[in-house]
Amino acid sequence: MTTTVRRRGSLAKAEGRQALGFASPALVGLAVFTIVPVVLSIVMSFFDWPTYGEKTFTGLDNYITLFTSSPDFWPALRNTAVFTLLYVPLSIVLSLALAMGLGPRIRGRGALRVLFFIPVVTPMVANVLVWKMMLQPQGLFNGAAQSWFGITLPNFLADPSWAMIMVVVMSVWQGLGYNMLIFSAALEQLPESVIEAARIDGATGLRMQWSIVVPMISPAIFFATIMTMITSLQVFAQPQLLTGGGPGNATQPLVQFIYNQGFKFQDLGLAAAGAWILFALIIVITALQFGAQKKWVHYEH
Repeated sequence: MTTTVRRRGSLAKAEGRQALGFASPALVGLAVFTIVPVVLSIVMSFFDWPTYGEKTFTGLDNYITLFTSSPDFWPALRNTAVFTLLYVPLSIVLSLALAMGLGPRIRGRGALRVLFFIPVVTPMVANVLVWKMMLQPQGLFNGAAQSWFGITLPNFLADPSWAMIMVVVMSVWQGLGYNMLIFSAALEQLPESVIEAARIDGATGLRMQWSIVVPMISPAIFFATIMTMITSLQVFAQPQLLTGGGPGNATQPLVQFIYNQGFKFQDLGLAAAGAWILFALIIVITALQFGAQKKWVHYEH
C-alpha cells in the first residue's frame, strides 16, 4: 500500500513538473509583459521620472499635482465621464433593440448579424479614418446635405459642441454588433414555455419585452453593461484619431491625457499616477455595479 502511494506521489510530481514546463512560456510572458510593468508603473507614480535623466522620489506629489495644478486633468476626467454617460446607454439600448428586432421571423437575419458585426472586427484605425473623411466639410455628409436639402452642416470635428457627439456616434456604430450578438445569444436561450405562458396571459409588444424578456436576459445585459463601461472609461483611439483630442481639449479623455503626459511631455511619473487613478476609478465603478446587480439581475428564470 505504501509503495503504491509513493508511486502515485512520484507520478503526480512528475506530471506537475511537466505541466509547469508547458506553462512556463506563458508564465514568463505574463511576468515580463504584465506583472513587471504593473509593479514598475506603481513605483514610477511616486517618482519624478523623465524619459531621460535622473529619477527623483517625490512621494505623492504626482497625485497631488494631477488633482490640484494640472490644467488638463479635470477636463480629461470630465470628457471621459461625458463620453461614458452618452456611450454606454446608447450602445446597450440600441444593440438590445437590434437583437430583439432580428428575431426568428426575420428573413436573412444571419446575414444581417454579420453585416452589423463587421465594424467590430474591422481595424479601429480604418473605421475612424473613414468616419473622419465623411465628417469633413468636403465629406459625404455635408455633400449629401447640400445636394438634397440645400443646407451646409457644421464642421463637426472642429466645433466643440459637436466633436464629442461625433466621437460617441462613431464609437456606438463601431461596437454595436458586439453587444447585439451577446443579446441575440441570450434571447435564443429563453424557454419558449415562459414566452407562450406570457402570451396566453395577454402580454404583447413592448409589455412582453419589458416585463418578461428583459428580466430574463438581465445577466447578459449586466455583463454587456460592465464590459461596455470598462471599454468607455478606457476610450483612446477614437478621439486620438478622429479629433486629436480637440478642438482645444474638448474631446481629450483620460487615457489620451495619460498618453500625452508620458510620450509627448516625457513625464512618465505623472502618466503612471494618472493611469492608477483611472484604474481606481474603474474598480470603484465596477464594484458599485456588482453591488447593485442584486436589485435588477435575475439569474434564475
